[in-house]
Amino acid sequence: MILFFGDVHGSFKHVLPVVQKYKPAAIILLGDMEAPESLEKLLTDVMKLTEVYWIPGNHDTGSKAVYDNLFDSALADRNLHGRVVEIDGFKVAGLGGIFRGEVWFPKHDTDVEPVFQNYTDCVNKLMDTDRWQEYRRMEKAGNKPDGLPSPRLIGKALTHKSSIFYDDYINLYGQQADILVSHEAPSCHPHGFVGIDALAQSMKVGRTFHGHHHDRLDYSSHNERLGFRANGVGFRGVTDLNGQVIEQGKYDNERMYRNEKV
Repeated sequence: MILFFGDVHGSFKHVLPVVQKYKPAAIILLGDMEAPESLEKLLTDVMKLTEVYWIPGNHDTGSKAVYDNLFDSALADRNLHGRVVEIDGFKVAGLGGIFRGEVWFPKHDTDVEPVFQNYTDCVNKLMDTDRWQEYRRMEKAGNKPDGLPSPRLIGKALTHKSSIFYDDYINLYGQQADILVSHEAPSCHPHGFVGIDALAQSMKVGRTFHGHHHDRLDYSSHNERLGFRANGVGFRGVTDLNGQVIEQGKYDNERMYRNEKV
């Protein structure tokens, strides 16, 4: 059994009781964890009982401390973003982060041209001034670099660690998987993206699970159109592999108004 955990935003208190009760083979955190300390410290007891995997959300690059607590944790290698991993007999693909107009925004059309192909091109261009300033500072200090240094992990260089870049997306495109986990939603959500639809369809997945929107809508009327079964997991909610609610998200009921046709 795999359990999918919606955005926890700094509170992990419900994770251990759920794992103790249902004894899953693995859990997958769907982003926006905002870990207040290293992830392995927060989940020490959980890790004794089950495998832990995760994808990043947009709030996981909100500060350097939050970023380090996730990406530099002992669970850094459990990041599913941009790869396919076999978990409990299922091939699970991961696409963390969000689409940003500054980078690439396939909201209604996957053929929209990306502004930047990858993270390196993006931050080198956007932070060109900062890089030159650092170059001159190093030169003045007698430590002239061979070329422009990489941007410091602040500002946009940090923010875009949770952006979806075309190169990462296309690397997954066409690989085979059973499940796609993403932070962004497919187009069945009012704020979803056809880019997620196309990726899931290219990978021939049967199910997708996403967080980000803090709600859990009924997507069943979209199944035939999409060609897969989409599932949203609410704020601090938990859902099983069949899309059944294990623990209701805090806003699941009050946000059902979002379940309009799109």
